[in-house]
Amino acid sequence: MPDTNDQDSAISFGAFRLFPRSRLLEKDGVPLHLGGRALDILIFLAERAGEVVDKRELVKRVWADVNVDEGSLRFHITSLRKALGDAGEGSRYVVNVPGRGYCFTAPLLRAAPAEIRTGAVVSALRSLPAPLAKMIGRDDAVEKIGAELSLHRFVTIVGPGGIGKTSVALAVAHGQYAAFDGQVCFVDFGALTDPQLVPGTIAAALGLTVSSDDPLPGLLQSLRSRPMLLVFDSCEHIIDELAPLAERIVREAPELHILTTSRESFRTEGERVYRLFPLDCPPQRDGLSMADVLAYPASQLFVERIAESLSEFELSEEDAPLVADICRRLDGIALAIELAAGRVNAYGIAGTASLLDSRFSLLWRGRRTAIPRHQTLSAALSWSYDLLPVAESATLRGLSIFVGPFTLEAALAVAASQSIDEAEAVEAITNLLSKSLIATSPAERRLRYRLLDTTRAFVGDKLVESGESARVARAHAEYFRDFLHNISAKSTGMQSAGGFLPYADHLPNVRAALTWSFSESGDRTVGVDLAASAAQFFLELTLLTECHSWTQQALASADTIDRRKEMALQAAHGVSVMFTQGNAEGVRSAFTRSLQLAEELDDLHWQLWLLRGLHIYLTRVGDFHGALGTGEQGQAVARKLNDPTSTLNVEWMLGVAHHLIGNQDKAVQFCESAMVDNPGSQRLNIGHLGYDDRIVALVALARGLWLSGRPDRAIEAARYTVKEAEQLEQPLTLGISLIWTIYVFLWVGDWTSAESLIERLIDHAARHFLGPYHAVGIGQKGELLLRRGDIAGGIEHLRRSQATLYATRHRIMTTVFATALAEGLAAQNQADEGLRTIDEAIAQIGDHGESFDMPEMLRVKADILVQSARATEAEAWLQQSLALSRRQCARGWELRGAMSLARVWLQAGRKSDAQALLAPIVAHYQEGLSSRDLVAAKGLLSTLN
Repeated sequence: MPDTNDQDSAISFGAFRLFPRSRLLEKDGVPLHLGGRALDILIFLAERAGEVVDKRELVKRVWADVNVDEGSLRFHITSLRKALGDAGEGSRYVVNVPGRGYCFTAPLLRAAPAEIRTGAVVSALRSLPAPLAKMIGRDDAVEKIGAELSLHRFVTIVGPGGIGKTSVALAVAHGQYAAFDGQVCFVDFGALTDPQLVPGTIAAALGLTVSSDDPLPGLLQSLRSRPMLLVFDSCEHIIDELAPLAERIVREAPELHILTTSRESFRTEGERVYRLFPLDCPPQRDGLSMADVLAYPASQLFVERIAESLSEFELSEEDAPLVADICRRLDGIALAIELAAGRVNAYGIAGTASLLDSRFSLLWRGRRTAIPRHQTLSAALSWSYDLLPVAESATLRGLSIFVGPFTLEAALAVAASQSIDEAEAVEAITNLLSKSLIATSPAERRLRYRLLDTTRAFVGDKLVESGESARVARAHAEYFRDFLHNISAKSTGMQSAGGFLPYADHLPNVRAALTWSFSESGDRTVGVDLAASAAQFFLELTLLTECHSWTQQALASADTIDRRKEMALQAAHGVSVMFTQGNAEGVRSAFTRSLQLAEELDDLHWQLWLLRGLHIYLTRVGDFHGALGTGEQGQAVARKLNDPTSTLNVEWMLGVAHHLIGNQDKAVQFCESAMVDNPGSQRLNIGHLGYDDRIVALVALARGLWLSGRPDRAIEAARYTVKEAEQLEQPLTLGISLIWTIYVFLWVGDWTSAESLIERLIDHAARHFLGPYHAVGIGQKGELLLRRGDIAGGIEHLRRSQATLYATRHRIMTTVFATALAEGLAAQNQADEGLRTIDEAIAQIGDHGESFDMPEMLRVKADILVQSARATEAEAWLQQSLALSRRQCARGWELRGAMSLARVWLQAGRKSDAQALLAPIVAHYQEGLSSRDLVAAKGLLSTLN
């Protein structure tokens, strides 16, 4: 604020005038908006005009003790140059000297302040408080409000308590004071308790002598005589009296402008409302760096306020994500952020973050000089809450039960439990929204509402004090029970999926409702019904651990359960256990019991879905013939349904089973249809079984193509499969696509692609808590290490993987890894142990019949026998491998077996027999000629020739 004893001297350059003390920049006499940091840089460079200022010195001056990187400096230099003109003109004033710093190069003219600038404004500025030394994140708001005020004369800044309305209003007022020739008057109504004193309070602020009981006529007469800006602050509690007065002042004083701050709008003629939103906060995502976090105003404010009380403070990379979390949890509310920053001196950043959930955070005190209602969050919220009518305060208390966004229907259901009728509740919610106590939340389909976390914590205490919490919590749980049940009922049995995905933002409320239902003060009957309705919801969102927990509690909580609800609970329990804990026998029991209930209910859609779940389980435990039988049962159900989509999915089930058994021609035949993108079935049941049928069929197709001698098409299908799985954004589906397509790349010898996919699988499984998938990734990494010659590393990875897979009964991969392990042991001259390992794997397949990898196991056993000088035995095993490969139409295994046998015959002097065996197989290949096996086969043929 200008001071008459130490007036502001203007610094002129080009078309610009800079007033450092007033922090004002003019261009051609018109105030120019410039951000706070950019203005600091300009003032400092102008003070040192003609000198090269080191970048570190500039950062230290502008950011004081806050640690920022050079990128922030470059950003604000760019903003400064933009404000001073285009790139060519702006860079004329501020020049970058590479390796040294920046220099202000324009010639300066310093002038004494004009008498008219200060003399006319001294008396008015005495009623205008000083602005914040630095305002963060509000430059755009100040500029827009100033523009609105010029055009429309009456502007109200609306927002919740503590968001910074007063600070913004003061910044606007100071920015406009030259335009109003210093005639700016600030009136703080915060301490006014008698609405009848509103006109007198305005008159007193204007310095008018009031000599009558009614000061209004004299007030209006005075205001008509001159251009002026009136700033009315904290108007919400006297708004009914002030609104008609403000409307009359604007109407009768044509040169007067009014700027007000309030938690709700005046709703008068001519008013323009500017809603002040919270400061932008860093997004919730992994890997945020310190620079990322400090790019957001909320974080900048937090760090700036810490630095004010801790001069040595420097934000670290380790603490930056915590700062981002604090700002998000405080909803970007400036007052809340400042109060939290004030705790860092005592608790540190991590300690402050941990205390945010404590109700005592509402009582943290701020600046001693702050007005009472801004000294704690509780005081700020009490100010608004105490002004509410009874119906609105009761409605607001009830809304505190919601966690995150909620709909109007949900709010009305809760209000009904408080004996508030629908019309009254709708009116209350509308008013609470206008008073900034409820915020709207962006949503794709329908409008959502939410309470800011600080507001929710405050009114949550009020709900407990009122004695209403039990019935409100029950109404909340019953609403979401019915809501989820209705979504499930609208789907066509289990044949349509994705029905829950648009409602994922209700997840926090569903969790809260379940927690209350199964608590000591809750109702387990409601909990069982809610868990049954929520089971599919959790599966569709791939929240498998939560699905397991809640279905387990529900099944254990009731002696008798409605058959349909038990069917849903058992099915979801089986799926969640299978994918998170492994293939325990309890998975089969859950599916079997659920299938029995579906048959009793004669629900064909559920029967088919459960047969598919059982099919997954049987493939995972290695019972491939059992899986084929389940697929054949599914055929019978699909025929009754007479539904093309069901038929298609059953064919895919059969194709996968045939692939795993080893019938590659049938596998390709059944699964080829998956290459046609079918939007109608692409997401079929994805949410309910956790994976997409089409992707699994594509996996079987890609592998079947390589096994049947079409490597290039196999690679094409494998890449297409992963791409399609990525688009579904479904963790289980993507995991399955990675696991099974990795082998296509290993088989063709594209180890670079294989390595990339393996590392991705390991990371993906860890992030989504898919334990068996992680073990598979470790095993595949071991197999790749063997291929690259790291025998010891490969064996170690394979053994780790096998231990986990056996413990979780994830048998589908154990024989594959046992085969690789046997090869590794043989390479370490441990042929006997290698033979024992491969024999155990072959015996394991014997429990369930044939397997797609049996020809390869027989070949590996033969290779180890050759290494042990048992060539005659080896030849017999190789003949078996070749015969089985041909029966399975597995030309990939046949080529490998033929190469092994050709080498045995070559050593025995049977070169012509070896050539006759190998040449026709190689000649059959019309593609993939550069793949590793074919290159090796052609090399061997060259030797034979």
